[in-house]
Amino acid sequence: MSMQRITFADGAAYERNMGGWSRLAGGPFLDWLAPAQGLRWLDVGCGNGAFTELVCDRCAPVVVEGVDPSDGQLDFARTRLAGRPVRLQRGDAMALPFAGGSFDVAAMALVIFFVPDPAQAVAEMARVVRPGGTVAAYAWDFPAGGFPLEPIQAELRALGLDPPRPPHFAVARADALRALWAGAGLAGVETRAIVVRRSFAGLAEFWSHSLSGTAAAQMIEALEPAAAAALRARVEAWLDVAPDGRVTATARANMVRGLVPSPRSP
Repeated sequence: MSMQRITFADGAAYERNMGGWSRLAGGPFLDWLAPAQGLRWLDVGCGNGAFTELVCDRCAPVVVEGVDPSDGQLDFARTRLAGRPVRLQRGDAMALPFAGGSFDVAAMALVIFFVPDPAQAVAEMARVVRPGGTVAAYAWDFPAGGFPLEPIQAELRALGLDPPRPPHFAVARADALRALWAGAGLAGVETRAIVVRRSFAGLAEFWSHSLSGTAAAQMIEALEPAAAAALRARVEAWLDVAPDGRVTATARANMVRGLVPSPRSP
């Protein structure tokens, strides 16, 4: 099991690889949250702005503050979100640069398992959200094979290779997310699982999008041609291929939400 640090510096590569998946999961996530319009949002680990853009499109926020450690991702996000009510800055999920009670909603989209200390990150989100506000996240269910690239990664592991996974991928389990949110003192904690499907024009598009900017691509390029072809065939057996050649892949994520409690009266 690889525990190496994973970083995302190329916003365009991330968009091809994971941006579409993020929006597919982000839609049901926002449906589940059912937030009011005109709120103050914090997007922790905003990356290239895929989820931030979805919030702007669907929730008419007064403002979305986005925080991410990658300058490359933020540069891409600034371009895609130009003209939106969004402010972006480099920052640390475990030490958010905002005063307590600054937001109505704080969300993490596909981020919690990358944070060095997930519990501290959830505590920070709870700190910067007002009483009665929402702290929420969604995360690929890595332990149950829900990551969109699991077919590729599983077949690489079968060859004895070790494609990297997030250092805290186990926190994506529903019970682990509930424990993190409860541990941060949040109230009314709930979780829900979702299944999302993404279609591609054909196998070539699936491969080019899935491998864009990934360590898995480098591992496959290093294989002998016959081994790479055999791996590709095994991965394709995981997919739904329509008679017209369109390909559909499936992923699963867990969502979690909780409310910041009001201070107790003395």
